[in-house]
Amino acid sequence: MSGSRDVAREPEDLSCLFVERANAGDVAGLVALYEPDAVLATPDGGEVRGEAEIHRFYSDLVASAPRFAAGAQHPALRLGELALTATRLPGGAGATAEVARRQPDGTWRWVLDRPNVT
Repeated sequence: MSGSRDVAREPEDLSCLFVERANAGDVAGLVALYEPDAVLATPDGGEVRGEAEIHRFYSDLVASAPRFAAGAQHPALRLGELALTATRLPGGAGATAEVARRQPDGTWRWVLDRPNVT
């Protein structure tokens, strides 16, 4: 991640960074929230793997200029270098579930992401 870009110091930071970057159309910033070999579930029941596929997915998503709102972030459930993050989406639209991992520099990135578990 670039030196001027905010990083997730805690796993709960990832959700806020996602909303900010998605609303700004910052595809590179969205991809930077994930480890290079991360897996992201897609709305059609499929999945995308790795930086290149995640980049393509978010490029397509932000092209339609959706607006995201912050949901109710649950405290992360931690086990060593892993954390389960979850957010209840606004307006009863479901919830997210993600697994984040602490990076060697102490920041957090997602390794698994299911943006809508309902």
